[in-house]
Amino acid sequence: MTPEAQEQLKQHVEAIAQILYEDSSSESINSLEAIETTIREKTLEYITPEMGVFFSEKSPTQMQEKSER
Repeated sequence: MTPEAQEQLKQHVEAIAQILYEDSSSESINSLEAIETTIREKTLEYITPEMGVFFSEKSPTQMQEKSER
């Protein structure tokens, strides 16, 4: 991954984290264990399905061409 792509990814992750944080109760982020559980649950509920849809819509050829760049 290029440094530019890494920076872009970081910015998007921070934006996602902000949204998920605002959607979390104070009890769900009051300890490291609770934070980890909350992140895992929200990732599985909201993020992973959307990524799955995105990847499933890409043809294997498109994905291969992108990874070769």
